[in-house]
Amino acid sequence: MAQAAVPHSQPVPVSIPVRELIPWAVFAGVLAIVLLYFVGAEQGVTALISGNGVHEFVHDGRHLLGFPCH
Repeated sequence: MAQAAVPHSQPVPVSIPVRELIPWAVFAGVLAIVLLYFVGAEQGVTALISGNGVHEFVHDGRHLLGFPCH
């Protein structure tokens, strides 16, 4: 006995309104700026945290991204 062909429906993509994405985009942008500050500028003239801990923690990342630190 032959089986009847079962039609397969295509999945419908879910649309996400831009209004719901804006807060996440702002959060990601602020987080990126903060990380860029700590990797690129912390322990320099504008140091927010005293000591050498932040510099040592992000030291390899500084060289990887091309920031001089020596």
